[in-house]
Amino acid sequence: MVGAGFAGSLIAKVLGDNGFRVLVLEAGAGHDPGEAVERYRTAPARTPLVPFRRTAAAPSSDYVVDTGPHSVASQYLRMNGGTGTAWAGLTPRMLPDDFRTADFGHGRSWPLSYDDLEPHYRAAEWEIGVAADADEQRQHLPVADGYRYPMHALPRTFLDEAIASAVDGQRVDGRELLVVGTPQARNGVPVDGYRPDGRLCAGFASCVPVCPEGAKYTPHRTQKRWPATVELRTRCVVNRLHADESGRVTKVGYQRYEDDTTGAHTRHEVEADVVVLAAHAVENAKLLLLSGLANSSDQVGRNLMGHPVLLTWALMPHPVGPFRGPGSTTGIEAFRTGPERAARAPFRVEIGNWGWGWSAGSPESDTAELVAAGLRGTALRRAVAERVSRQFTLQIEVEHEADPANRVTLAAERDALGNPRPSVHYELSEYAKDGMLAAKRVSDRIFELLGAEDHTAYKPDDERYFEHDGEPLRYWGAGHSGGTHVMGTSPRDSVVDQWQRCWDHPNLYAVGCGSMPSLGTSNPSLTMAALALRTAGHLVTRWR
Repeated sequence: MVGAGFAGSLIAKVLGDNGFRVLVLEAGAGHDPGEAVERYRTAPARTPLVPFRRTAAAPSSDYVVDTGPHSVASQYLRMNGGTGTAWAGLTPRMLPDDFRTADFGHGRSWPLSYDDLEPHYRAAEWEIGVAADADEQRQHLPVADGYRYPMHALPRTFLDEAIASAVDGQRVDGRELLVVGTPQARNGVPVDGYRPDGRLCAGFASCVPVCPEGAKYTPHRTQKRWPATVELRTRCVVNRLHADESGRVTKVGYQRYEDDTTGAHTRHEVEADVVVLAAHAVENAKLLLLSGLANSSDQVGRNLMGHPVLLTWALMPHPVGPFRGPGSTTGIEAFRTGPERAARAPFRVEIGNWGWGWSAGSPESDTAELVAAGLRGTALRRAVAERVSRQFTLQIEVEHEADPANRVTLAAERDALGNPRPSVHYELSEYAKDGMLAAKRVSDRIFELLGAEDHTAYKPDDERYFEHDGEPLRYWGAGHSGGTHVMGTSPRDSVVDQWQRCWDHPNLYAVGCGSMPSLGTSNPSLTMAALALRTAGHLVTRWR
């Protein structure tokens, strides 16, 4: 197993539980939750990656070389637990239409349907521990009759209730608005028969990157349940796969390092009956390209997708108590699909609980601005409280379709171990831009319904600023990358089959979001987990 993140940890557990001997090779260093919390607590600038130990030999996404006209803008972590250590913890399912995007004239469709994946969604929700209300989810999603999530839905925030009271039942752009709870991979009140691992969510506004209560699921929770037949080796950067003449992968080469600050390392090889790549969409593609494998279709690294995020921010007419609880507990699902999907990208509206933290750097930015204006002491505290207490942000995830021109290749630049760095070429499509423009107009109307004071501002010197149909826009990265070893029905135009097995190699699997032909509008971690459990069952059946 190459990678100890979401997919790798889940598959290793299933294989270990079924008697397989599994070696997990993780490029990054280990993870100490207590140390991460302390680093975050004492950091001068509390950025998403600051709590985690970084190494020169296995740098995270900041070593990617951007070559395209746009940036995919999605960070990822190379460490034990991967980006699943620092994720937001939101676990909405994809919609049935998300599996057949080509039918709308854009991107690629899946070789399986929502119904094929639905039982694995349920298994993933119980494995990672999801808090949600099944009846509420059925308002926009086909959830199986009689199904219960393992934990009751987390309570709504005061902001959620304030927005719902103003917008529920209103029509915008031909759709009826309804605020709906978002499934969360963090501990709420369990249903009978489920015992959560960790303490209950206490409402800390630090889910990204670290939950001090351990209430948010991370892959380390699954790793604690690994049987003795699963072995983890950290600080092991896999840089080559070796295949015989028949295409069967026989050996995995890796570089082992001990020093966090240099590229000093030793070289090793290990043999295996089955090899599973579970590193990350970018890292899986890089390794396949380095090894010259699985690319008879010329699709390795291609079809790179992310979720461009449109942020809009405003002041409510009254205090709404931001910076309490998870980053988002509800959303508006009305624009995630429909006939408009043929003309512009769909989008999902998250209601952001953390003020203008993501959009404008609040509360630090507010304090700096008011200090610069001359306020001090009691007057400063009151001014900060008055402004911050009314802040909220809409975080709108927009679908970007699979495009073979958006891709990962090998850069000429080398990392500390002497391996080529990944190079990313990404360009925002007209389809996605049209979706962002439609999302901005929906946001404008929602602000009007709320009587909110719009403070959204996109400036030409902002990173990832652009204009579309004469309108200024800007996008942020959601941390969601997919499509780089895309799944399909034929080895002629895809890299893996429906089980995430490489067409060209009978014992090589590439798993994770890189296999997904589309991302839809939902955070992809739950779908990745469901795919991982589906593949794990296949591995047990096929290789036992």
